[in-house]
Amino acid sequence: MLDRPAPLTNRLAEEISPYLLQHKANPVAWQPWDPAAFQAAKQADKPILLSVGYAACHWCHVMAHESFEDEAIAAQMNELFVNIKVDREERPDVDTIYQQAVALLGEQGGWPLTVFLTPDGEPFWGGTYFPPEPRFGRPGLPQILDRISEVYAKDRGGIAKSVAALKEALHKLSRNPSAGAIPPEAADQMAERLLGEIDPVEGGLGHAPKFPQPMILKLLWRAWKRGGAERYRQAVELSLTKMCQGGIYDHLGGGFSRYAVDHRWLVPHFEKMLYDNAQMIDLLTWAWQDSANPLYEQRLRETVGWVLREMIADADASGGAPSGAFASTLDADSEGEEGRFYVWTEAEIDALLGADAAAFKAAYDVTPGGNWEGKTILNRSRGPGLGEAAEEAKLAELRARLLAARGARVRPGWDDKVLADWNGLMIAALARAAPVLGEPAWLAAAETAFAFVARNMTENGRLKHAWRHGRLRHPATLDDYAQMSEAALLLAETTGKSGYLRQAESWTEVLDRHYWDPEGGGYFLTADDTERLIVRAKSAHDTAVPAGNAVMAGVLARLYYLTGQDRYRDRAEALIAAFSGDLGRNFMALSTLINSNELLHRAVQIVVFGEHADADTQALLHAIHRVCLPNRVLQLCEPGAGPARPHPAANKAPVDGKATVYICRGPTCSLPLTEPDELGRALAG
Repeated sequence: MLDRPAPLTNRLAEEISPYLLQHKANPVAWQPWDPAAFQAAKQADKPILLSVGYAACHWCHVMAHESFEDEAIAAQMNELFVNIKVDREERPDVDTIYQQAVALLGEQGGWPLTVFLTPDGEPFWGGTYFPPEPRFGRPGLPQILDRISEVYAKDRGGIAKSVAALKEALHKLSRNPSAGAIPPEAADQMAERLLGEIDPVEGGLGHAPKFPQPMILKLLWRAWKRGGAERYRQAVELSLTKMCQGGIYDHLGGGFSRYAVDHRWLVPHFEKMLYDNAQMIDLLTWAWQDSANPLYEQRLRETVGWVLREMIADADASGGAPSGAFASTLDADSEGEEGRFYVWTEAEIDALLGADAAAFKAAYDVTPGGNWEGKTILNRSRGPGLGEAAEEAKLAELRARLLAARGARVRPGWDDKVLADWNGLMIAALARAAPVLGEPAWLAAAETAFAFVARNMTENGRLKHAWRHGRLRHPATLDDYAQMSEAALLLAETTGKSGYLRQAESWTEVLDRHYWDPEGGGYFLTADDTERLIVRAKSAHDTAVPAGNAVMAGVLARLYYLTGQDRYRDRAEALIAAFSGDLGRNFMALSTLINSNELLHRAVQIVVFGEHADADTQALLHAIHRVCLPNRVLQLCEPGAGPARPHPAANKAPVDGKATVYICRGPTCSLPLTEPDELGRALAG
């Protein structure tokens, strides 16, 4: 008699991901994504149930409580399948492939993702959330398990046909269509089409649910900056103001939730993501530079305050010293309820604020019946901006009292793993915002986080994707290198330290060596010497974060202008052209690529000659940072040094020993500028 394989046990206890650790006590025999799991499926000749989610995902928690903690359903899963659990934030390469597979099956993607695979990892059917019994018009998970197992046992031919069709379709998705160079005027055409998607009353794109979409709003802001058409600026400011005043914003603690489930930005999906807030900090910085709107400044300061107060990852499991790098997410749920940590009743407000409660309730939409499920989501949607200074000072005092009281509640789950790409986004945002608002502590935090990633998340000269409590996981993706390289270049601009430029060049060399597609152009998501998945994904489409290829186009453009090396310009042009054929198919997802294309063709090169620490140099830098210049490439040249050829200012020099600025557009540079007011006027013109 042949020996049967030993029953599988739950192996998640040794993982570092907080999401995977949430499932370590499930009766499901969860396996991590590793060779042992696939070998077990082959030995048992069982299909694989792949479940993908993340720690802050509300419906992931729902499915876990309803099904994965249920002994009977778990026993069914263990008998019929080898069950693999994946954190989509830890393995974006895995998530990308199987999200695409589910979309190709005609299902709406999202999380939790539930996909059925052959023992070789080939998908043949899937979906997202499935309830424990039929409801919401969806079949129950137990019925699906039985049916999939039956089909796998009795119709291998049908499974093989489905697998072959999906694999071919997935390979086609990674073969990007090229249509040559993207002309600069494409940005205006795209902006006009996107403008038609903006809700003219509540802002944002489309209807519920509404996501902030900062990449698209940046494209519209750029369109206003180029041509002066106020309709673009108005669309962005309407959207940004509605978000800043709505319930999607945490009015006590700062920071934005991932999206709103309604069209008015009132009801958030309460999870807070590092990447969303990094992008919102960036957008608020641009908007404040051009408007000096105190609402934008306050939300910017509050959001950065939240990041520095609550999103610095611990160095180890003891919760002692901070690492200096940024954690990933805050959960939507606490005590088993979505939003419980954030909402209020009128009685609670009255008890905490006493005689001051009436003014606060009027400002923040607190009513006896609440505005969401009998509770109140604090918001200021009735007002387009801030009130008088005395009123705002009083409201700030009352918010502080409520925030202190909220601190005693059971906090939402905290995913404190450090991801290189998301840290790059936040580092870049802080590097831009710090000099604009004169906050050296923000810049120091950005430099500390950068140093942590560069030092602690590098192994054998190569970046890794995830870190938690001293343990590294998974080779870096394109996005890790792209976002950290952009962060390096922005730190180089802000600090004048050349080491950041050298680091960006080094990381770009790794991408060129291990990620570039020599046949179709563009960078693959994964390196050529890492785990072989069923397809090597490649795309320039933005998702919730800017696409790695699109970000790299901007990085390469900056490297060209900063170093004068044609190879960077040539690679940027090839990269953009590689994905130009997508413009006719899904232009909304190409905002970052279009923005990077504009940077490549319309850079405003600003060269500052002077000692970084000198008062006259700092005065000029302050004037530069006060102006929103989306295509700015800033270079600080210490005495005796100048930009590399063929930079148009390569033969320029300081005037009369003073700190001096030259503004160069194309091959033409301005006259030397030594006075901050004169410089400000030249930049604004």
